[in-house]
Amino acid sequence: MSILPVTSTPTATSSSATTTKSGADSTMIASNFTTFLQLLTAQLKNQNPLDPLDTNQFTQQLVQFAQVEQQMKSNDQLTSLVSLEKSAQSTTALAYVGATVVVDGATTPLTSTGATWSFNVAKPSTASIVIKDATGQTAYTGTFAGTPGMMNFTWDGRGNDGKTWPAGNYTMSATAVDANNQPVGISTEVQATVDSVDLTQDPPTLSVSGQNYTMDKIKRIVRPTSTSG
Repeated sequence: MSILPVTSTPTATSSSATTTKSGADSTMIASNFTTFLQLLTAQLKNQNPLDPLDTNQFTQQLVQFAQVEQQMKSNDQLTSLVSLEKSAQSTTALAYVGATVVVDGATTPLTSTGATWSFNVAKPSTASIVIKDATGQTAYTGTFAGTPGMMNFTWDGRGNDGKTWPAGNYTMSATAVDANNQPVGISTEVQATVDSVDLTQDPPTLSVSGQNYTMDKIKRIVRPTSTSG
């Protein structure tokens, strides 16, 4: 164990149905607007010169038609923007697959290189940790000196009895106390690989160690360390 300071293709949706409905609405408002103008023109041509029509009401209706038409165009443009944004989110989410990320959590996989958690400790303290496997069986317990800021803890997979535990997901719980035995705030983060992306969710979700996270939950991306031969 070591403790170190931290130095798919989107599926089709109902957008086609929405577009069809929007197109039908636009056609209807355009047809009504044309009919309105024809009626207005006919009435103006055939009005009584001695008792002319009051055009104020016609003008108000004309303005209302124009406002509705403008609003529908704005709605169409907003729909296009939302569609573009969703497409961009899907593209960004797909780029995370295979990447090593850091998220708030306590469960991370044990691999041949160990299992790594990160801690954020509020002040100097003594931290106690308990690591359990997926069935809830305790695999390892220990203590370490916590220093303010972010620290990494890597477990090599060996239990307190020297037993090597199998690969899988392991969950850590951590508590900390200061020199006066008073509780100290401590939070955990996990570092793991993004296994897959679910593009059917809105927004898309990333699967990390069997847990689903939205992209805004990703705190850091960890680049693989290159080794020189």
